[in-house]
Amino acid sequence: MKKIQSTCNYCAIDCNMDFYVEDGKIVKVLPTRGYPVNDGFCCIKGLSLDKQQTVIKTSPLPKIRQADGTMKEVSWEEGFSHVADKLKELQAKYGQESVAGISTGQLTMEEFAIFGHVMRNYLKTNVDGNTRLCMATAVVAHKQSFGFDAPGYTLKDLELSDTIIFVGANPVVAHPILWRRVRMNKDPNKKIVVIDPRRSETAMNADYWYPVKWKCDLYLFYTLAKVLLDKGYADKEYIKAHTEGFEEFREFVKDFTLDQAKECCGLKPEQIEELAELIHSGKRVSFWWTMGVNQGYEAVRTAQSIINIALMTGNIGRPGTGANSITGQCNAMGSRAYSNTAVFFGGGDFTNPARRARISQVLGVDESMLAAKPTAAYNQIIEGINEGRIKGLWILCTNPRHSWTNNETFASAVKKLELFVVQDIYDSIESAEECTVFFPVVPGIKKEGTYINLERRLSAMRPCLPRGEHEISDYEAILGVGRALGMGDMLKGWETPRDCFGLMKECSRGMPCDITGVTWEGLENSHGIQWPLREGESPKEDERRLYEDGKFYTPSGKARFQFQSPVKNPLPLTEEFPYMFNTGRGSVGQWHTQSRTKEVQFVEDVSAAEAYLFMNPRTAECCRIQENDWVRVYSVNGQNALFRVRVSDRVGEQELYAPIHYIECNRLTPSVYDPYSKEPSYKATPVRFEKEHEKMAGKTDDEMGEEAGVCIG
Repeated sequence: MKKIQSTCNYCAIDCNMDFYVEDGKIVKVLPTRGYPVNDGFCCIKGLSLDKQQTVIKTSPLPKIRQADGTMKEVSWEEGFSHVADKLKELQAKYGQESVAGISTGQLTMEEFAIFGHVMRNYLKTNVDGNTRLCMATAVVAHKQSFGFDAPGYTLKDLELSDTIIFVGANPVVAHPILWRRVRMNKDPNKKIVVIDPRRSETAMNADYWYPVKWKCDLYLFYTLAKVLLDKGYADKEYIKAHTEGFEEFREFVKDFTLDQAKECCGLKPEQIEELAELIHSGKRVSFWWTMGVNQGYEAVRTAQSIINIALMTGNIGRPGTGANSITGQCNAMGSRAYSNTAVFFGGGDFTNPARRARISQVLGVDESMLAAKPTAAYNQIIEGINEGRIKGLWILCTNPRHSWTNNETFASAVKKLELFVVQDIYDSIESAEECTVFFPVVPGIKKEGTYINLERRLSAMRPCLPRGEHEISDYEAILGVGRALGMGDMLKGWETPRDCFGLMKECSRGMPCDITGVTWEGLENSHGIQWPLREGESPKEDERRLYEDGKFYTPSGKARFQFQSPVKNPLPLTEEFPYMFNTGRGSVGQWHTQSRTKEVQFVEDVSAAEAYLFMNPRTAECCRIQENDWVRVYSVNGQNALFRVRVSDRVGEQELYAPIHYIECNRLTPSVYDPYSKEPSYKATPVRFEKEHEKMAGKTDDEMGEEAGVCIG
């Protein structure tokens, strides 16, 4: 029996796993002992990676939709040629940016890179990723405040912090390995604080829970900053030595008084003062945020309001501290730094002459062959399709028909495409229903590459099983299309993922995310390596943090206080839509659109088959709703969907909460985005609902006619 160490490619923790293989089959999967991220522990998703070896496809060969609507199986060479010819044809007919791509946070670093090379450098078109749905806010916040997209923490900080503050984060369910690190914290006086509108599973395990009003975090943190300043709790020495813009920030927050707190953010003055005392009394205070902050209409400034608190109290760069964004997907960090979408490979602006010269030198191409600007954002791509400007779309390892906000807009968009390529493990995902080309690719247990987790740690994915006949990886599919496009010498040095890794190393040289000291072989059977690791350096410890020297990546070397007056909620509650619809993870076992976790029988057995939402007992009683009743929820976006009701006091009387794993959820979310990150505002949608009679629950809107229940909003 052979043991192969590889990386779990679900969430951003990137647990390492030991796969025990015999006779071409995985017979056992165990979490890798000694690996600094998970050290012999993992969740049900990682333990179930062996289920991917039984993924049933109709064929490992691509399919092309015919004139009569059927899908015809073809050879890979024909599939590559068909896609390449259609891409060129559409560009010739409609212009360079008439085709686009959407990738994911689940590909390897090398797959991101080659897709960016083919689509952005060669075709000069747009490619965004579904990391736009989860981490774009943190990216922009880091770049504006720190000078680079560089979260400075290590997971070890959770064990070293004496005051752990979670904002819009629910790690008990969404990041159980991260929560384990909290439980490993041996400080008998540690305090766990949760700021969240909902009494989440993490809030239930916290010492303090502050139920901030939905999308009012910005008011809270500006008011909190004023309280800290008024009490003299700012770290003047740190502020003077390592930050800029503080005096302007001090003047700005003077208007955020405690008297306004209840109305503006839903908390009493004494609650905010208590939170200020908790921060002041802590010696090692850490702030952790994720989608509850990132997915909002003023999300970047909200994330930066958390960063500002950490900076002004000196809680950054030291063990157990930091303003720390929790990443969502397994390789979102790789996408952020190495996909050639928003920044060049390894970071840097597309218009920076020095970076253009360096990248062209590394890739061996003329500067004119490089992308000249950042990509259009995800929403602009979907809007471009619906407006008729984009005629071809290639998506990889993502399911936007389900996951995109206001997802009926995506359903409308794909019907207008002349070319719609879906590249995925499964041909059964919702996004594949309307595709014109389907590229079946192998799962992670059959491919190789590199992942970068939420603490900047590179780890190796290595194949555990041999390929079957005609099976290829995402990398090989992209490379095949590139060759069919006629890229020729532009693909020299890109022949394998290992070759691509070498190119990305050189692209990173001299950048904050420098990985020139990392080797392909050195990642195998290792503890992983956090960037930066420059050529000639060796990691002294398994876990390293940034900003310990107080130096940031801005021109001045100082962190910037970033702030802006809160904007008016574009979608407030109204008489017509009096409830706020919130979304998030449902259970530890479920993952995003459930296309992968459906393989895991245990997860399927314990997960509801139908979409459901949580409703407060008083709301349910007032509206004559009982457990498991059907309700039809009507959104301000004009859509409606059916949900089963689960009655729970963990949501407020004006709130409804639904797991994201059901397509009905994002049928209701709006087309509203943060102005800086363009991340969708998933978490606060005004809705109303009606009780649905059981006999009508399976009917369409047209079938229901006048049978709809009485509106109880």
